[in-house]
Amino acid sequence: MRIQGFRRLPLTLAIAALTITTAQAAEAPAANAAPASELTVIHCAHLIDTVAGKLLGATSIVIDGQRIKEVVPGSVSRDGAKVIDMPANDTCMPGLVDSHTHLTSQFSKSTYSDQFRLNPADYAIQSTVYARRTLLAGFTTVRNLGESDNSSIALRNAINKGEVPGPRIFTAGKFIGTTGGHADPTDGYRWNLQGDPTPKDGIINSPADAWKAVRQHYKDGADLIKIMPSGGVLDESSSSENPQMTIDEIKAVTTAARDYGFTVAAHAHGAEAIRRAVLGGVDSIEHGTFMDDQDMQLMKQHGTWYVPTIIAGEFVMGKAKEGWYPPQVARKALEVGPKILATAGKAYKAGVKIAFGTDAGVYPHGENAQEFVYLVQAGIPPMYAIQAATTHAATLLKHQDDFGSITAGKYADVVAVPGNPLDDISLMKKVDFVMKAGTVYKQHGEPTDADLRSNLGM
Repeated sequence: MRIQGFRRLPLTLAIAALTITTAQAAEAPAANAAPASELTVIHCAHLIDTVAGKLLGATSIVIDGQRIKEVVPGSVSRDGAKVIDMPANDTCMPGLVDSHTHLTSQFSKSTYSDQFRLNPADYAIQSTVYARRTLLAGFTTVRNLGESDNSSIALRNAINKGEVPGPRIFTAGKFIGTTGGHADPTDGYRWNLQGDPTPKDGIINSPADAWKAVRQHYKDGADLIKIMPSGGVLDESSSSENPQMTIDEIKAVTTAARDYGFTVAAHAHGAEAIRRAVLGGVDSIEHGTFMDDQDMQLMKQHGTWYVPTIIAGEFVMGKAKEGWYPPQVARKALEVGPKILATAGKAYKAGVKIAFGTDAGVYPHGENAQEFVYLVQAGIPPMYAIQAATTHAATLLKHQDDFGSITAGKYADVVAVPGNPLDDISLMKKVDFVMKAGTVYKQHGEPTDADLRSNLGM
């Protein structure tokens, strides 16, 4: 095996160096060593059982290290356990899951020019701020659905090491789309700056390209795949709904993805693009603005999830009226914005499975919970909306055994709000307690020392 960047040492020096290094490693504690098991008991006056869809009364959550050991009715104690008594009016529930985020960016008036001034390192540093805001808003897990430089992979790794605070991230890395499509990183550039992006950049134009792009994602360390089979709103092309991938290309992506253990999320606004994506075997449709009755029936038949992202549509519609976007982008925003809420309500009534997702980064990070308000406005019951962000989202991620409910064996992801969100869904925007994997990051509405230690790299 050849290690680049190191000259070959004489044998005696190499042995000496190895001896010293081994001795030092034996003396030093492992950087990622698991902390000693420690019991914590949370006393909740009220708890939402997201599996049964019920609001429970007084409940104790017994936590051993990072995972839940017991969930017991009433107020119980355990020998030697740390006790957290929640306020009498608080309602506990599982940590929330946002199935559609973009933690490495946040849209603003200057975004279209920022891409020529900011480096990948700038976006990576900004992402640590956005990740912390997301966690403190009660979202302990996110599915990050695309970027241009794979910086969310580094962010995920840093969070996993405890170097920065943030949600548990499952990331798609780079988008996968077609030349000139919604994923093309040079869309809108003058011709001599456009270049010719390849599958390594996430741009495909054939089934063979699709296989290569998926394999590149595996090599890059992505967790899932995000494709762009339709136009989008914020790119500088003329259509948000035209189909931009063939069924054969989509099938190639999903077939390759299954080989590598990936799920596939599909950005799709237009009805034809949605139809192709569902027939092509994707796991979820994102946005789904112009979804028609045929699409809904196909999604039910194929078990395809729907992630509405109503907040993104509402946000871009408002900012288009304020002059944030180029004319063609503003036109698309005004076409899409008014339709997403109604589509979500219609899909729910039709029996399409819905998972919570927001397109965070299109609007300011940390405001994710406004989506709950829009879901209820669309005619979706509050309990279902909360399940969409817990049990449903965990199932979409295929991690229902790890999170999504407060159940023995799952990660100790617990959040609370001051009151009953089933009576007032806007309380979801006022999360005052956040625990992720047994560590408390927010209590009494304020960040804790654990949040500070992560920020200091301690």
